[in-house]
Amino acid sequence: MGFAEQRFNVNLSILFTELPLLERPAAAAAAGFTAVELWWPWVDSPTPEQSELDALKGAIEDAGVRLTGLNFYAGQLPGPDRGALSVPGEESERFRANIDVAASFAASLGCRALNALYGNRVDGVDPAEQDALALENLVLAARAADRIGAILLIEALNKPESPLYPLVSAPAAIGVVDKVNAATGIGNAKFLMDLYHLSMNGEDLPAVIERYAARTGHVQIADNPGRGAPGTGSLPLEDLLDRLKKAGYDGWIGLEYKPGDRPSAEAFDWLPR
Repeated sequence: MGFAEQRFNVNLSILFTELPLLERPAAAAAAGFTAVELWWPWVDSPTPEQSELDALKGAIEDAGVRLTGLNFYAGQLPGPDRGALSVPGEESERFRANIDVAASFAASLGCRALNALYGNRVDGVDPAEQDALALENLVLAARAADRIGAILLIEALNKPESPLYPLVSAPAAIGVVDKVNAATGIGNAKFLMDLYHLSMNGEDLPAVIERYAARTGHVQIADNPGRGAPGTGSLPLEDLLDRLKKAGYDGWIGLEYKPGDRPSAEAFDWLPR
């Protein structure tokens, strides 16, 4: 089967970052992609000016690419933060203020997947209190996603790079998916299976695929070690994606890897043409 059978989109928050944000969609199109995804692009503002939203929407439309995934506001990312929705006080309020903004922007471009990063544990705050706040906010996010016909994604990160993030295994993320779906009755919360993060946690990836492919709403990849393009590390990504396909996953595969010391446009030579 191999890479040729997959649908790849490119993450414009980690690739093409040598270019200004508004130039990245066209660069992705020039590299042969028809779809892109993004972390929340305005890290300092959950509620940017409408003119900024319109400019990015225009850049995506003018490039002729689809937006297939968007993160809700997640704090400083890249940076020390790993989401805002479980962080009491100002950060969770910023997340709530962002929910309808992100959903409306996604809807305006036909984007049907919204990723909600859980947030780090906070010193001096009871984890149970953070988890209760997280569930409240995830329920609001799931309902907003449902209003635009979208799914809500819950992602496991990796402990070495995100030591304060509590969802550092596939079962932990799936547990939150189950709680959100039980609370809303909608069933639109899904697992974001990032094979790089799961491999960094030492998980049995074929077993994760077999167990959770049916619960998976999106997949992201990078090689390990190094978080580079496929072929730069030792992860058998072609085999893993074959397994995913055979397990019934036919959605997008997000390329969320670092281009290394070369321009992003040259970081796709592993892809079949």
